[in-house]
Amino acid sequence: MTAATDGRAALAPPGSGAEQSRPPKIVPVRHPGRWVAVAIVLVLVAQLVHALVTNPGLEWATFRQYFFDHSVLHGVWLTVELTFYAALAGFAGGMVLAFMRLSANPLLRVIAYGYVWVVRSVPLLVQVLFWFNISYLYSRLSIGVPFGPEFFSFSTTNLVSSVSAAVIALSVNEAAFASEIVRAGVLSVSHGQLEAAAALGIPRRRQLMRIVLPQAMRTIAPNAANQLISLFKNTSIVSVMAIMELFYTVQVIYGRTSRIVPMLLVATAWYVLLTTLLTIFQYYVERRFAKGTTRALPPTPVERVRLAVRNLRAAAADEGTPR
Repeated sequence: MTAATDGRAALAPPGSGAEQSRPPKIVPVRHPGRWVAVAIVLVLVAQLVHALVTNPGLEWATFRQYFFDHSVLHGVWLTVELTFYAALAGFAGGMVLAFMRLSANPLLRVIAYGYVWVVRSVPLLVQVLFWFNISYLYSRLSIGVPFGPEFFSFSTTNLVSSVSAAVIALSVNEAAFASEIVRAGVLSVSHGQLEAAAALGIPRRRQLMRIVLPQAMRTIAPNAANQLISLFKNTSIVSVMAIMELFYTVQVIYGRTSRIVPMLLVATAWYVLLTTLLTIFQYYVERRFAKGTTRALPPTPVERVRLAVRNLRAAAADEGTPR
């Protein structure tokens, strides 16, 4: 009886009895196309790195010599200062212009629209040169009644320095673009929320600060960060005024040493480094204003790396466990 039972168990078809109690083996989906694409990309990256390392025309020794040069660091600091002041004034003016565009007053709307139209139509280089030569256009400025008596006047010869002209030009240009970014963010908030807030008796200022702006920042933050990075790179335009920012400093050095390519690499490396820092800042700002849209915030890059390492360790430990 026992032998017959064992024989039936041995001749039992697959998938019955003890076979059914085993968990099915999960086979991952194969993606050969992905591996081919990864191989192609790795080959191209390797070729690029090889070209950068072995090309003698890049003169990496000169790059290392001038990367932390005192004059270059001074140019980097002045570039950061120009970006900071222009961004601060530009986005402040952009918010004012945005709410003027959204105002019920037609005169305010027309003035704000005209400002944005004119500034966006004129190249930034022309604006920089205009403000740099403001003393040529207006030797004296006066405050008083239009077409009437003047209260007092002053000379513009020493009023606007080259750095001041650069900050004014960058701020004026930035305000026009920032106003459209802020306006788009405000318009992205549903009008029904404002109607509900008004029905609850919430004051308009509180509606703006507590309801509109926190939600609008989800739309404003990515575009504002992109505009800030563009402003940071556009500071190189003020080199036409012989301001010792990063790009003009590099020009002066390679004009003296004739090492054009390595000095351009120095400027490029600093622009990439500072832009990377701005990108990291942008990531955390967007993450901060995403709190109201998701139940759990997505992990940061550092947390992703830690999770990947933890998963690799768990997988290695699982493979090493005897079964």
